[in-house]
Amino acid sequence: MHPIRSAGSSGDPDTSGRPSVLHLDDPRADDPALTGARAAALAAAAEAGLPVLPGFVLTTSTVEVLAAGRPWPRPVQDAWRDLSADGTRPLVVRSSSTVEDLGESSMAGRFESVVGVRGEAEFRRAVDVVIASREQAAAASEALTGREPLAVLVQPLLSARCGGVLFGIDPVSGREDRLVVAAVTGGPDRLVSGEVDGSRYELHPDGRRVAVSTGDGGARLHRRQLRQLAQLAAGTAELFGGPQDVEWGYGDDGRLRLLQSRPVTAEPRGRPQGPVLGPGPVTETFPEPLQPLEVDLWVTPLREALGRALVLAGTAPAAAVDASPLVPVVAGRVAVDLDLLEPRGGSPSLWERLDPRPRLRRLHASWRVGRLRSALPALARDVVDAADAALVEVPGLADLDDRQLVALLHRLRPALTAVHAHELLVGLLVDPQAPRTTGATTALRVLANARRAGLTDAEIVAEHPVVLALAAPQVGPRPTLPPGVQAPEAGPPGDETEPGVLREALRLRARWLQEAGARAAWVLAERLTAAGRLPRPDDVRGVGLDELTAAVTDDAAPLTARPVVPGEPLPARFRLSDTGHPVPVGGGTGATGAGGGTGTGPVHQGADPPEGAVLVVRTLDPGLAPLLPRLAGLVAETGSVLAHLAILARESGVPTAVGVSDALDRFPPGTVVRVDGATGQVDRQEES
Repeated sequence: MHPIRSAGSSGDPDTSGRPSVLHLDDPRADDPALTGARAAALAAAAEAGLPVLPGFVLTTSTVEVLAAGRPWPRPVQDAWRDLSADGTRPLVVRSSSTVEDLGESSMAGRFESVVGVRGEAEFRRAVDVVIASREQAAAASEALTGREPLAVLVQPLLSARCGGVLFGIDPVSGREDRLVVAAVTGGPDRLVSGEVDGSRYELHPDGRRVAVSTGDGGARLHRRQLRQLAQLAAGTAELFGGPQDVEWGYGDDGRLRLLQSRPVTAEPRGRPQGPVLGPGPVTETFPEPLQPLEVDLWVTPLREALGRALVLAGTAPAAAVDASPLVPVVAGRVAVDLDLLEPRGGSPSLWERLDPRPRLRRLHASWRVGRLRSALPALARDVVDAADAALVEVPGLADLDDRQLVALLHRLRPALTAVHAHELLVGLLVDPQAPRTTGATTALRVLANARRAGLTDAEIVAEHPVVLALAAPQVGPRPTLPPGVQAPEAGPPGDETEPGVLREALRLRARWLQEAGARAAWVLAERLTAAGRLPRPDDVRGVGLDELTAAVTDDAAPLTARPVVPGEPLPARFRLSDTGHPVPVGGGTGATGAGGGTGTGPVHQGADPPEGAVLVVRTLDPGLAPLLPRLAGLVAETGSVLAHLAILARESGVPTAVGVSDALDRFPPGTVVRVDGATGQVDRQEES
C-alpha cells in the first residue's frame, strides 16, 4: 500500500537557501533538521511504501521566519491551497520538533496540535498556535529552552472509523514477542488524550490474539485488521531499526493509515523463555544483592540442596530438576524456579488423565516421604549437632594461613548444603499456622536486651550469635544489625522435636555457616590487599571462589575483581528472556494468609511506616522486623507463610498476606485496605 503523492512545488528557498515547504514525498523531507523528527519519520515511511497520508511541512527555517513576525512565504499558501482543496478539506496541523519522538524521550503532549482546520485564516491561526506552543512547553519543562528547532506538519484530517496506538513490544514488561494494540472508535486522538480507555489487544508478532480486554469507547478489530497492524509493526520496526510506538487509523474507505511512528521508550527486554522464576522463598535468605564470591559460597550450596530435597521428597522428577536453573542469580538478585515449587493449575489434558506414571510417582513419593517423615526429625537433630561441632572446631581465623582459609571456604560449602537440604525437607512437615517461637523472635529479644545492657553490636554478635538471624549475609568486616528494635513478647515454648523448632534451628545454623565463610573471606581479603594483590578488601566480593583459590595457590595467578552492578528488585514472577532480562509474567497460586487476624489501615510503601499503616512490600525482608509493632497489616507480593518475617508478624498479631500479586500497583500509598490474615484477602475500603 503506497501513499498518495501530493502535487505542487516544494517551495521557493528562504534567504538561508533552505526550502520553505517540503511535501512528505520529497526526498529531502526525511531530514529531521529540516522537517523535525515526527515529519521526517513519516517521510521515510512514505518512501518505504508504508500507508502514510499526503502532507507538507513548514520547515524549521520557515517557522523561525514566521516566529519573527515576517510575511508568510508564498509556497506555504500554495501548499495549503492544494492540500485543502482551497479550504474545503479539513486539515490537521501538528508540531514536528527536533526533540520530539526520540528514543530517549517522546516529549508526547508537550507541543500543540490543532485538528479540523478549515479556511485560510483558521489555518494561519493553527500554525501560530503550534509555533507558540514551543515556548509554552519550555515554561513547563526544565529540559526545554523554547529555542529548539520546530517544523509544522500539515495533513488531511482522516475521517476514521477506528484508530489507536500500536506498540511493537509490550510497553510495560518490555517483552519482544508481544504486540499491544489499543483501539477506539473514531480517531486515535480520543485515546491519546485520555478521553476514553479503548479496547486492548495483546498479540503474537503475526497478529494472532493472546488476550483482549474492552474499555470505554473501545473498537472491535477483526482478524484481518489485527494482521495488518502486525505487519505495520514489523514494517516500521524494520525501517527504523527497532520497535515503534505507532498511531494508526482506519479511514471510511477501510484503508489502514500510519499517522505517527516513534521509538518505543520502554526498554526492550527480549523474548521470555524457560520456567517461571521469582524471588519469593529465597528473598528472606538473601534480601540484598550478592557479588560473585557470595554466590559461589552460598547460592551454589542452596541450589544443590534444593535439587536433593525436591528429588528425595518426590516433589519433582530428577530429569526436571537437572533441567532447571533451580536458584538462578540475575544481576546479583537471587530467584528460584517457581514452576518446580508451586502446584500447577489448570485442568489436565486427556493424556495426563490417562497417563499412569504421575500416580505411580505420587504413590512412590508417599511411601518414601512417609518413611522420611518418621526418620527426618532424628536426622535433622544430627545435622544440627554436626553443624555445631564443625563451627566449634573452626580455629581462630588469624591462626590460619591463606591456603587454610581457602580450604575452610571449600569445607563450609558441603556443610551448608546438608543444613539447607534438611531445612527444606523439614519444611514439608511444618504446619504453617502452628504457633511457635522463631529464630527472629529470639534474636530480636536478645538484641534489645543486650543493647539495654550497654553492649556494642560487635560484642552482641560475639556473645549471642543468634542475632545473626536479623542480618543479611555479606562478605565484610562485620554484620549489620537493625537499629531501634523492641523486644517482642515471648512466644509459646517449643518442643525441640517439633518440625517448626527444628527448621528454625537448621536455618540458624545455615546463617552461622554463612557468617563463618564471610569472616574467613574477609580475613583473606585484608591479607591480599596488604600484599598489593587487591586494591581494597571489599574487592574480594567480585572474585569467584575458583579464581580466589588459584590466586592463593599460585602467587603469579591473576586476581581481578569483576563486581556485578546490582539490578532492580526482581518481579514477583518472571521469565528470563533470550537477552537475559527478567520479563514479568502473570499467574501464580494466589494470595495466602499468614495469620495475625484482620486489620485495616492506610497503605504505606517504603521505609518508616507510620503507626497504624498497612505496609505493602515486594518481598519479606527480615530487616522489616523492627517495624512490625507499629503496623496494622503486612502485605507482600512474594514470600512464604513460613518466612521468618511472616511468622514473626503472626506472633506479633499483625495480619499478614503473602503472594499478593501486583500489590504495589494495586494498592498505592494512602489506599485504605483490610487485610485478612486467615485467607490472605486484601480489600479496598471506602473512606468514610
